[in-house]
Amino acid sequence: MTAPAPPERPAAERAAARFPVWLYAPAAVGAAVLVLPLVALLVRLDWAGVPAAITSPAALQALWLSLVTATFATLVCVLIGVPLAVVIARSSRGVAAVLRTLATLPLVLPPLVGGIALLALLGRTGLAGDALAAAGIRVPFTTLAVVIAQTFVALPFLVISVEGSLRTAGTRYETIAAGLGASRFTAFRRITLPIVGPGLLAGTVLCFARALGEFGATALFAGNSAGTTRTMPLAIYTAFNGAGVSEDTAIALSLMLIVVAVAVLLVMRGWREDATR
Repeated sequence: MTAPAPPERPAAERAAARFPVWLYAPAAVGAAVLVLPLVALLVRLDWAGVPAAITSPAALQALWLSLVTATFATLVCVLIGVPLAVVIARSSRGVAAVLRTLATLPLVLPPLVGGIALLALLGRTGLAGDALAAAGIRVPFTTLAVVIAQTFVALPFLVISVEGSLRTAGTRYETIAAGLGASRFTAFRRITLPIVGPGLLAGTVLCFARALGEFGATALFAGNSAGTTRTMPLAIYTAFNGAGVSEDTAIALSLMLIVVAVAVLLVMRGWREDATR
């Protein structure tokens, strides 16, 4: 038994979906800007040496460190980012504009500036340096510094996604729940979170992917110590600069990171499609 054919779209809807033919030209240029560098990477790759490069102890160690630190950074982003997104979405326009600007600032800052800012706060001579030293805590050039740097650069992705979902959903259902006697926490847990579920999921996955690829702030704030702070991006940088390995190894490690990133994005797409059914 064959499935019924989908209904044909109305003529007005088909007409609205049309667009000027000349848009294909800049669209093709945009696609080329995104695709051609990756194609060039694949062409330059020494495929015979890929297995040895991506299974070397140094590569696996860097990948494992990246996955672990990115996971912890993502958890931190969810714990602090969701409340921040709720506050932004439910604040007055002026307050929301200020908070939104601050929350998205790491997106436009050069990553190295983020690393310098973190050193200025948590470094030995930073604002909190004396207090941390008195407590016997050293943050820079540790694995904790990697997590903090990843959190700093990845947090905006989650905040933007969740805050956008909250603003789109509005406060209607929360108001109805409050009218029925639900507490604020109950309304948040049973109404707000399910409503923003797709946005939260998308933001979480993008947050993880961004943390996984973080380089600049990590290099400056955490350093490049094998087994402690050398994540995959730093391993690629180290390999590309010829620290005992070849440029082909750097390209192979880049392919490895691209595959992981693509897998993360495909998982996100599958989850989002399931959530919209």
